[in-house]
Amino acid sequence: MPMRVALPLSLLALGLAGCSAADIVTLPVKAASTAVGAAGSAVDAVTTSQAEADQKLGRKIRKQEECMGREQKKARKHDREPDYSKCERD
Repeated sequence: MPMRVALPLSLLALGLAGCSAADIVTLPVKAASTAVGAAGSAVDAVTTSQAEADQKLGRKIRKQEECMGREQKKARKHDREPDYSKCERD
C-alpha cells in the first residue's frame, strides 16, 4: 500500500477507534439532519406563528386594560373623569 494512502487511513482509524460501525454509518445522516434543522430553526426565528401573534395581541390588550383600571382608580380617588388617552397603544 502506498504511503500516501496508508498514513491517512491509519490516522482515520485512530480517530474512529471508539466509534462503532453504526456511528460511522449514521454520521453523514446526522450531519445532514443537523444542517436542515439549523436552516429550519433560522426560518422559525424570522417568522411569527399565529399562536405567537395571538399571545402578543393578548398581552397588549391585558396591559391596556390594566392601565385603564389604574386610571379609573386614580380618577375615582381624585373625584374626576378618567383620562383613558394615557392608555392608548398602537
